[in-house]
Amino acid sequence: MIADAHAAERFMRAAMLGVAMAVETQRILRLHTGDSPPDADGTVGVEIPFPDSTVIAAVLDAAVTCFQPPGGAVEDPRQAVLVPLLELASLAGPVIPPQPGGG
Repeated sequence: MIADAHAAERFMRAAMLGVAMAVETQRILRLHTGDSPPDADGTVGVEIPFPDSTVIAAVLDAAVTCFQPPGGAVEDPRQAVLVPLLELASLAGPVIPPQPGGG
């Protein structure tokens, strides 16, 4: 029984880490989106500078290994996992808007 408790705790910590990574991705995207108007299809282009761009790339690469889109290869796997990743961030509850000055 003890081994099961340890395994359950590790899975819970892994889930918490995944949600935390998703929330950080959401925070960085919101921080850099600013007042960018959406395109006709509703998408918004976001330029993310270094070092935040490195964090986003690492999280999206990890997400690709977890949320491989159905149907095999896609043109941009990072883009394909963005929606499932942001849906995961919603598990953390309400999002706190970015504060001026990066706080």
